[in-house]
Amino acid sequence: MKKAFEPVADYKSTVLILGTMPGEKSLQLQEYYGNRGNQFWRIMFAVFNEPLNPVYPEKLRLLKKNNIALWDVLQYCEREGSLDSNIKNEIPNDFDAFYRQHPNITTVFFSSKNAAAYYDKYVGRKPGITYIALPSPSGANASMPYNKKLEIWKEHILGIKIL
Repeated sequence: MKKAFEPVADYKSTVLILGTMPGEKSLQLQEYYGNRGNQFWRIMFAVFNEPLNPVYPEKLRLLKKNNIALWDVLQYCEREGSLDSNIKNEIPNDFDAFYRQHPNITTVFFSSKNAAAYYDKYVGRKPGITYIALPSPSGANASMPYNKKLEIWKEHILGIKIL
């Protein structure tokens, strides 16, 4: 059984970005989006017009500075490899407790359609929270070029931040 990471969040977090479950490389490194083929960090630094920093604590600082929390929908699962399509016997994270501890969350972005589907299956959408599925930053999502992913992520994340 694979175990996901604890959330990266604090009391000022207003936005939550949810993945499905960390991939093999992320679990090995103990870092969210640790696979170099995943464009998540490249996108996040570009959204906030900062140079990409490869140091993990600096990546987390970028999120904290912008009131963004990071977590995964699933807490445990069985999976060979890193593909969401291989997930079996999944157990979701405790979102009731998370939202009680982080009452300022008003927007949830899903970093994939699968994350949204698992969230809908196990958690359900709550009133007062806006939910938006973004294109997956995974290297496996090669059907959409990086610039298009960045444009969509930027539009939604900065659109929320401006409101």
